[in-house]
Amino acid sequence: MSRWIKNNLARLSSLSQITNSNPSASKIMEVEVKLRLPDSTAHQKLSDLLSPYHTKTHLQQNLFFDTPSLSLATTHLAALRLRFYDLDSHAILSLKAKPVIAAGISRIEEEEEFLDPSLARACAAEPWRFSTIEKSRILKRVNEEFGVDLMELVSLGGFRNVRAVHKWNGLKLELDETQFDFGVNYEIECESDDPDEAKLMLEELLNQNGICFSYSQVSKFAIFRSGKLPEFKKGVTD
Repeated sequence: MSRWIKNNLARLSSLSQITNSNPSASKIMEVEVKLRLPDSTAHQKLSDLLSPYHTKTHLQQNLFFDTPSLSLATTHLAALRLRFYDLDSHAILSLKAKPVIAAGISRIEEEEEFLDPSLARACAAEPWRFSTIEKSRILKRVNEEFGVDLMELVSLGGFRNVRAVHKWNGLKLELDETQFDFGVNYEIECESDDPDEAKLMLEELLNQNGICFSYSQVSKFAIFRSGKLPEFKKGVTD
């Protein structure tokens, strides 16, 4: 056991008790429009166009966890993710499952919980520490519903994302620059209760301003697992 762990074990135990009394965990069906941009030029053009509506920018680090045999991803079509925001200002544990994406509209079951950033970093460094967290609905589901021994979790690595948030015509738009080890992906997302209308509005915005796009066909996690960027085909769909 390292000196750091010895010195901080009591503190982390305390944090796990505080964090996991968090009542904010909720399972929802996340529905988003996802449109892919071909390159940095298109991303910058759209960023300039939306600049009057910009509200904030997040620096995100996304880390994923599974068993060595990838039972979550392969058997249950699920992803366990830790996301750190803005130099560890806060961290969120999420479980995404049963993804469906078609014609630029993504539907996925999502459950989220806040974690203390220090505890989250400890879990990222030593994933067995997830097993010490009490009262987590997400980890209970991973263990009981998906049959995963939390002691067996390992880090798969991850990617970083720069997310610019805009409020435009009643929509919350998120313009992403996602930095994988093998390249950069550009995308605009919009969560909406009426995704078809939101998609039409976004398509009109992009077409009127000569910004090429395609419908996203796979999630960022799927791109990460594939180890390569999808081919971009000019037009409506990839």
